Amino acid sequence: MTAWDARDEGTGTTTDGTTPGGGPPVGPPEGPGADPGAPARPNTIGGSARFLGHTVQAGEVHGGIHLHHPPPQAPARPVPRQLPPVPAHFIDREPDIDALTALRAGERPLIVVSGPAGVGKTTLVSRWLRTLDEDFPDGQLYADLRGHAPADPPPAHHPDTPATQSEVLGRFLRALGAVSVPDDPTEQMALWRSSTADRRMVVMLDNAFTAAQIRPLLPGGPGCLVTVTSRRMLSGLRLEGAEFHRLDALGTDDGIELLRRTIGNERVESEFPAVREVVTLCAGLPLAVCLASARLASRPRQPVEALARALTPDSERLTALEVEGEATVRKALDASYDVLSEPAALLYRALGALPLRTFDARTAAASCGEGLAWAQRRLDELIEAHLMEETGPDRCRFHDLVRVHAQGRALREDGPIAREETLRRVCEWYLETASAAQRGLTPAQAVLPRTPKLPSPGLPLPFDDDTGALGWLDSHRDGLMAAVRAAHERGWYATAWQLVDACWPLFLRLSHYDLWIPAHEIGRDAARRDGHGAAERQMLNSGAIGLGASGRIDTATEWYEESLRAARAAGDVRDEGQALLGLGFCHRRAGRPDRAAALLERAIVVWDGCGYRRGTALARTTLGEVSLAEGDPAAAMGHFRRARATLLEVDDPHDATRALALLGRARVCSGAYAEGMAELREALDRFTGSGARHWQARTLEMLADSARDGGDGPAAREWYERAVAVYRTTSPDDAERLEAALGGANAPGEPPATSQACRQDGSSESRGSS
Repeated sequence: MTAWDARDEGTGTTTDGTTPGGGPPVGPPEGPGADPGAPARPNTIGGSARFLGHTVQAGEVHGGIHLHHPPPQAPARPVPRQLPPVPAHFIDREPDIDALTALRAGERPLIVVSGPAGVGKTTLVSRWLRTLDEDFPDGQLYADLRGHAPADPPPAHHPDTPATQSEVLGRFLRALGAVSVPDDPTEQMALWRSSTADRRMVVMLDNAFTAAQIRPLLPGGPGCLVTVTSRRMLSGLRLEGAEFHRLDALGTDDGIELLRRTIGNERVESEFPAVREVVTLCAGLPLAVCLASARLASRPRQPVEALARALTPDSERLTALEVEGEATVRKALDASYDVLSEPAALLYRALGALPLRTFDARTAAASCGEGLAWAQRRLDELIEAHLMEETGPDRCRFHDLVRVHAQGRALREDGPIAREETLRRVCEWYLETASAAQRGLTPAQAVLPRTPKLPSPGLPLPFDDDTGALGWLDSHRDGLMAAVRAAHERGWYATAWQLVDACWPLFLRLSHYDLWIPAHEIGRDAARRDGHGAAERQMLNSGAIGLGASGRIDTATEWYEESLRAARAAGDVRDEGQALLGLGFCHRRAGRPDRAAALLERAIVVWDGCGYRRGTALARTTLGEVSLAEGDPAAAMGHFRRARATLLEVDDPHDATRALALLGRARVCSGAYAEGMAELREALDRFTGSGARHWQARTLEMLADSARDGGDGPAAREWYERAVAVYRTTSPDDAERLEAALGGANAPGEPPATSQACRQDGSSESRGSS
């Protein structure tokens, strides 16, 4: 541009130097003949002018004015801190720490620490890795691979089955800032290696069972340190250059010192022979010593000798079935459990029977049908007894050996009906809480009736606004998925599909495709088994949205076609329109615009007939994208304008802003550059304010495309670079596409000619509204 018109940048400034409200320009007059001594005029803006982006006020402009955005800043990279906490009573095992330090010499350091159950592998490694923060500034990742799974494993994804590659990589990628996680394990592994290629961080893989579990989880770059703990040697990892360290039991003196820190020096010295016997019976296992010390601390008047007698092996011990270390710890666990209060013992067994890895106070309260204060007191008792360990604010877990013990106690002391009621209460509480989050986060979208089987536990909601609701769904996603699977496995089909439906905002807002798609596969089957046709269609449509958004267009098409047949058979025109909209999206993505347009027009007719205005607006939005892709911006603008007006009327601000962004791009394509850029900037502001990061990136790319079309190459490049920075956290494929174009054959300042104005992510599609 030879002359800069502020309106082209979405401001309210006119080229004659006045403001839209009629106020005078700012500053002293400039240009030939101007009096340099003239006083500056005040900076006043009249009327109702609204300014977006850069604003220039000037009496006269000579030559060109060029505004340059500051260099795009990528979002701050998350620095995860996931290592398990180190107990305050940790005995510094300096020879072992020195040995681990000496093993760090490799180019891609991989260290395996092995030893018997309860010997303190996790605590030692966590303590050592925490001393390396300066060498690994990009953080710490932790995963429990659950390699202690029994020979006769429970159902898939149960807390006692080995962790899957997809499960671990999904958690790692989210911790590193990935907003959407692919559902394909190969794509997850590729994204994981790309995400770690330039990072310096530590990765702790706890409780590994085989070398095969480890290989897909190794980072992509040389700057990461990987440590593995296992009860096995894992010698197969020698092929990956692993170094090995065997952790042995504590010596007697260290065991006594560990006990001394809990019960005090006076008691140790006064009953030293019995103290030594207790430590000996604990076989040098820190977990067993901690359990013993907690029991002694809770009974200051009880002789230490009484505990020694309780720990002495009996003649019925099944030594042939013992796993190294486990029998010793089991004896200590029995002693600790026997002195719990009755309510704490009840909670211990209840939590042991649940398919969950971590617990908070509300989950604990729901499991026993008690109040929040009751649960907090019992959890404190379990933590004091070393039967539960804190992992964060209002978050705790079992050591794996303690979990097995708690499960065993539940099996022996609680009948199947009691255990089922415990699980049912927790599933119902998850459903009630997730449904409350859903009502707040997606109020315009349909929620099928909930049919709880138990009375509400009456617990206070753990959030009070939309941000808190989404945060709760995200932080409890593993528990929610475990509840979905458990309900389905037990034949509680209504609860299973209702839980999936209640998690809709989690899938829609955060695009965790590795959870979204499996959950809807379960939900679809559960709804079918429940004989609930409307729920089955809901699962088909919601699942197809995820499939389409993740790029699985053929499978998404199959789900939509099944939904369409079911809707027509049921005479449900609302669901028929939803399926038609989805099919239109799929055909557009597959490069069949004529077929897409016909399906979308049919959806509009169907929804007009039943008065579903929001649906017609969403169909018009997609139809506008088809027109824009086909080179007809005038028709596209008509669709986008109508869609936006309706979406504002039905109070759907997110989709109204989508229509605004697309309208802006269509205006630019029609030649109305200034108006189109203003609308795109307004949409960007709105998406930024709402946190819709994927559509921030989409709008940034449309701004770049538009600046390129307007001949402003440098500005276009800046927009593209800003789009790449956001895409890195939402759509790595798009980030890679733009980076390759920017760094490839294009000359500096010459952005890629790869407009994505008509590209759509399926997650923006609609489900039916209430």
